[in-house]
Amino acid sequence: MASPNQKKRSNRPERIRKVDNRSPDQIAAADGKLGVLLVGLGAVSTTFIAGVEAARRGLNRPIGSLTQMATIRLGKRTDTNTPLIRDFVPLAGLDDLVFGAWDPIPDNAYKSAQVCGVLRPEDIGPLEDFMSGIVPMTAAFDTDYVKKLDGPNVKTGANKRELADQIREDIRRFKEENGCDRLVMVWAASTEIFLKATHVHASIEAFEAAMEANDPAIAPSMLYAWAALREGVPFANGAPNLTIDMPAMTALAAENSTPICGRDFKTGQTLLKTIIAPGLKARMLGLSGWFSTNILGNRDGEVLDDPESFKTKEESKLGALEHILQPDLYPELYGDMYHKVRINYYPPRGDNKEGWDNLDIFGWMGYDMQIKIDFLCRDSILAAPIVLDLALFLDLAQRAGLSGVQEWLSFYFKAPQTAAGLYPEHDIFIQQWKLKNTLRWLMGQDLITHLGQEYYD
Repeated sequence: MASPNQKKRSNRPERIRKVDNRSPDQIAAADGKLGVLLVGLGAVSTTFIAGVEAARRGLNRPIGSLTQMATIRLGKRTDTNTPLIRDFVPLAGLDDLVFGAWDPIPDNAYKSAQVCGVLRPEDIGPLEDFMSGIVPMTAAFDTDYVKKLDGPNVKTGANKRELADQIREDIRRFKEENGCDRLVMVWAASTEIFLKATHVHASIEAFEAAMEANDPAIAPSMLYAWAALREGVPFANGAPNLTIDMPAMTALAAENSTPICGRDFKTGQTLLKTIIAPGLKARMLGLSGWFSTNILGNRDGEVLDDPESFKTKEESKLGALEHILQPDLYPELYGDMYHKVRINYYPPRGDNKEGWDNLDIFGWMGYDMQIKIDFLCRDSILAAPIVLDLALFLDLAQRAGLSGVQEWLSFYFKAPQTAAGLYPEHDIFIQQWKLKNTLRWLMGQDLITHLGQEYYD
């Protein structure tokens, strides 16, 4: 059921006014190299790297990326002013990106891409020279948090604080050796076991003391986030792990004026839910139940075969429908909705995830109907452009002086991070509206309300 916070929500459309307190000259230029540090050099990261390099060589187009492919409307519809987003806001160019990564498995990016099997040999073959040069740094990794994986390329230290300090050293060394002017970090590694925020996550001081004490409540992903924020590097959490969604990290982000966002890349089944559910609600059609199951054979599927890691993913995937449909406001339509999610590890499928959904809906006079969805998707193909957009938008946010939680990037996540006590917005169309209006606001342009009365005056 919905949280108490949802009951404060108005069902009236939000009115948006012109905002003049930002202008392009307040955003630092995207000069120099941007280092993209990836935690995890598996299917998502290698697919992302290969796609960017292929685009740079003119071998492919960055399909799925808003920063590269999407336009943004400025002014009235009759103005016909719709530049590409990358021409409208000062983003780093693809040629300026430099890649680094950590992974417990020592394979370079080319070898890892071969093992993961997402991309065809003819697509990665021409990139071998480039991708072979990306070798993962030793990882802060612990099988207590990801039980289905292991590897020899790991850091050692007296405690977790020492491991985190080693990550900070990696960040500084990478920046210097590659001549980077700025950095961003994206968690693209596996889902950790389910953890809830406790007193050790309540403040920076408590968190750092817990690292020194090797507290089990401090997962490896948190060490990367802490190191990034201590170094002033924006951080995006692409998994459902707790990681940055805690007072200690939001305080650290504010203290160091660093943008953060998360959680869990919105790719397959949840992407469709956030597209379809708003349509059902818009037409006031009822929903009795939504059953979802997935079969997935890549490294992520193997990790999620562990019940503790699946619990983390399940929490992320279950929240979207409840927030979109607002059963507290529409109890006759959604108050008794049954929502079930299953993930099944099936090695033959590899990265080509298949999501099956059954929706039992009802309409006029209570008559039942059904919707069946069979989404044969490619998980890493859908995630790779998200990594690119987050890297470029987080860099933009930092150059624009934004810090802390970047809710305008909720468009990319299953379980968007928000300010404390604020419910997340899951409707993908509202998320897109928020994202584009944020870009307009940053550039000193009028915000779009879609009211349209000016055309009929």
